Amino acid sequence: MDLTRPIPPDPYTQLPTVPSFTLTSQDVADGATMAGPFTASGGNTSPQLSWSGFPAGTRSFVVSCFDPDAPTPAGFWHWTVLDLPATTTSLPRGAGSPDGAALPAGALQTRNDGGDLGYGGAAPPRGDRAHRYVFAVHALDVPTLGPDASTPPTAVAFTALFHTLARATLTPVFAR
Repeated sequence: MDLTRPIPPDPYTQLPTVPSFTLTSQDVADGATMAGPFTASGGNTSPQLSWSGFPAGTRSFVVSCFDPDAPTPAGFWHWTVLDLPATTTSLPRGAGSPDGAALPAGALQTRNDGGDLGYGGAAPPRGDRAHRYVFAVHALDVPTLGPDASTPPTAVAFTALFHTLARATLTPVFAR
């Protein structure tokens, strides 16, 4: 099958503009190829993430990973964590495990678009171009967002939109 198609825009450039802050990682970098452990075939291990410079009024965070290049009309959600306390400024490698044991108290994960709880590693179709994996941290003006673990990632993103004070992104790539 020929997967030639237009390159979709960065999904966050399509939303209302908000201030940004800094997102870094010991494991992934903007434009760099993801290492094996962070892919589906390498273990589905979520990368370490750290953030700083978010607004003083931040009351919680949502962290997500989205692939806008998936050959679907709506991309592919690889990870969504919500209700991270405002005191959280990093997640360790592997925080996206299905049991969420490394997440702070009160935080929860939704199912990814593959149907699994937690982080689903990069897995673009073989032979397709490199996909972008947009890790985003959203600083919110509410302590809890409202959706629960059964809420689809797109619904979490929609709800978070109305409470986002600022956003930080980091976009590694991967191809098979």
